[in-house]
This record gives sequence, C-alpha cells and structure tokens, in this order.
Amino acid sequence: MGQLIISVSGLRGVVGQSLTPQVASRYAAAFVSQLSEPGPIVVTRDGRPSGPLLAAAIHSTVTSCGRNVLDGDVAATPTTGILVRQHRAAGGIQISASHNPAEYNGIKLFGPDGRVVNASLGATIAQAYQVQTAMEVPAARTGQLARMTDTTSQHLKLVLATVQCDAIRQSRFRVLLDANHGAGAILGRALLESLACHVTILGEEPHGEFAHPPEPTASNLADISDHVSNNRYDVAFCQDPDADRLAIIDERGQYIGEEYTLALTLENRLSQQSGIVVTNCSTSRMALDIAAKYNSQCVTSAVGEANVADLMLARQAIYGGEGNGGPIDPRVGLVRDSFVGMAQILELMALRKQSISQLVSQLPTYHIVKSTIPIARENMGRLFELIEDATLNPPEGKSSQESPYASTGTLPLFQTTISRLDGLRVDWPDRWMLIRGSNTEPIVRVVAEARSVSDAQQLCNLAAELAAKLGDQA
Repeated sequence: MGQLIISVSGLRGVVGQSLTPQVASRYAAAFVSQLSEPGPIVVTRDGRPSGPLLAAAIHSTVTSCGRNVLDGDVAATPTTGILVRQHRAAGGIQISASHNPAEYNGIKLFGPDGRVVNASLGATIAQAYQVQTAMEVPAARTGQLARMTDTTSQHLKLVLATVQCDAIRQSRFRVLLDANHGAGAILGRALLESLACHVTILGEEPHGEFAHPPEPTASNLADISDHVSNNRYDVAFCQDPDADRLAIIDERGQYIGEEYTLALTLENRLSQQSGIVVTNCSTSRMALDIAAKYNSQCVTSAVGEANVADLMLARQAIYGGEGNGGPIDPRVGLVRDSFVGMAQILELMALRKQSISQLVSQLPTYHIVKSTIPIARENMGRLFELIEDATLNPPEGKSSQESPYASTGTLPLFQTTISRLDGLRVDWPDRWMLIRGSNTEPIVRVVAEARSVSDAQQLCNLAAELAAKLGDQA
C-alpha cells in the first residue's frame, strides 16, 4: 500500500505515504532536467482532492528550474497531450493515478510530441530521480506560472473531425455518461452536446470524490447498469478518472466492457480505410479478426501505451490502442482517448443504424480470463521454460495434432507460436495465453483468451499447475 510504483511513463503511490509533495517535486525536477526542447511545461490533474497539493509543489519546482508553467487545472489525460502540442510545450505533467483507488495519486509524463514519454526517456528520468538530480537556476531566470482558460476547444475540434457529425446529429442518441467525478465530463459534455445527443451525466463535478470504485469494471459499474436498464438510453459510456479509458453499457443495461471499446472503434475505422493497426500483446484477438476482415494488418507491441505509440509511428499505423478501453487515433493524438471512443462508436451506430447490442453481436466472440500466480522472481524464467516445453513437446502417447481439449495437464499442441516480446505469449489458432512478471510483487500475471470461458480458464489452470511443479522441485 505504501510502496511508490515507478514505471517508464511516470509514478503513482498513496498520498501522504509513498507519494508526498517532496516526491512530486523531485520527480518533476528530474523530468525537466532531461528535456532538451525549449518551451513551457503543461501541468494538469484529474480532479482528485490531493491534486492541488501536488500541483502546487510541481509548479514551484518547474518554475524554479527555469521553465514556464501552463496550468490547465482539471483536464483529461488525452487533453493534456493535445495541449502540449497546441502550445508547443517542451513537455507535460498530468497528475493522475488513473483507475487506482481514491487514496492514490500519480504523475504521468508527456514529451514535446504530446504523447506519453517513451521507454528510453522514461528510464532516464527515473534514473535522474533516483540519484536526486538537481538543477540550479539563477533567480533572474526562474519561470512564470500562467493559467489556461480554454483547455478543450482544440481537442474537441480534432475528435469531431474524425467522424461524420451530421449522421450522428440526425440520430439524436440518448447517452448516459458516467464521469464518476473525474476529469471526463469537462470535454465529455461539450462533445456529446456538439453531436446533438440527449445527454445525462453522472458524477459531472470533477472533485475526485468517486461515487463508485474508479476502475470501469462490471462489478464497479453495477449501479450504472441498473440505471440504464431502468431508463431509456441508447448507450452508456463510463470513463476512468483521467478519461483515457472507456467502458460501454448497452441499451439493455448489459455491461459490454473495455475490450469491446477498441473492437468497435476498429470496426468503424477499418470499414472506412484499410491499413496497419497496432495493439498490445494482452489485447483481445477480436482486433486481429477485424483487421483480417478489412484486408488490414494487426501488429502487436509490448504492453504499455508508450510501446503501442512507438510501434504505431514505426509502422505508420492508421489506428491502435489497448484492450483496457483505450483507442488511439493518430489523427487526434498518440494517447489513449475515451472521447475518440465515444464519438466513433456513435458514428458506427448512426451509419449502420444499429444498437450497441446488435453491433457487439456481430463481432468475433472470445472470452478473457485473468489470474495471478505467486512465484519468486528468480523462478520466472524457469516457469517460462516449463510452459514452452509443455507446449512444444507433446507428452508421451500424444501427437502434436491431438485435440487441445483432450486432457488436463497438457497445453494445446498444434500450430503454436511463441513470443518473448513481453513476458511469454503462446498463440494457437483459436486462443492465446500471456504470462508476465509483476514489476512490484513476487507474482506472474496470466491472461488467457479463448472461444469459451472454460477453455481460457484451462490455460490459466495449466500455467498454475506448471508453476506448482517448481515448488515440488524445490
């Protein structure tokens, strides 16, 4: 609970324990010390009550390092990326713990291109923070603090430019937006009203006192689902606190979930233009199937928004995203964006004249199961070897073409591909499994997807069985 979690794109921790104004100040100084571009630093926050305290520390630090600060107050994470580009800033700092519980907060860093910093720069910043890099600036060269009065117009313009607005406006959709007192309603209301939707917003005021746990999962959104089923809405959109992730509830009150956000936006985008799309290696295979349907290529990156964006740039992708509800449209920015998701899903509904439930019923059907396995860090490599061996070498008496469903204790054995891009991923024609070590705990996380829940669960169970063998051998 008290541990500070530092990744390549930022940090997060419990406010008053691992994350204090002093920590935020040191980290901001490390960030500024590694920036080569001239220009101000954009600073925003997601609405949590601890945000102003951390923002004040960051403002003071950045200006004392000789940089001007453009403060956007409460703004969504994708909006922050737009503001960095719009104001030709040297970088951006978003104060947010994303979907973490209310006691957490964090810092996410943006480069001058308006995207989350890449792994190389992020690692350099983390190292500078660890060695307490300091910058000495003469008092005469300290920066100034300015407040931005309009943080949403440019973002709104870019999102609207990606869709056929008139078609959406003619549909007059009834939309429920659950912003859960995060940053999402600031642009969310403007966007939905611009599209002539009849809008109801829950948790509009961005004070960070969440009405329900902030991660947009089915259990956390049960009350929202009930509200939809008891009222007449065409769709409900549910954001996380910094509004880079989007979950969907259909017109019947059925939770659709975050994996379908990217699938639906890909269906919409690729039906208009074929091209390369990028997802991370823990995203549903729906993306691969949809790309194939439209004569497009789906390529895979390591987990993490920055990795997806890197590969999108390298492959000149027309779209990308992560299965946690984060579509990325490079026409808007290389940041996961719930507003892109809302506008483009409404466009798909309008152009096809179909409900959300009808659109989802036409997508490929897969089921994802996730689990964790306690394991010492030094044994992770051995676990990967056991899984590879069980996959590639059939047990005695079984052929490589035998049904993967035949017995417990064996993995599917036919047409197998193995990747060490990020942890260990094993792919078969109709299912896959990803095993990745945690950066903060002695566990591995297992994600499996198959045509049925039982088949996906079997893969997780088999990974656990192989991990148990390591204990038996100890």
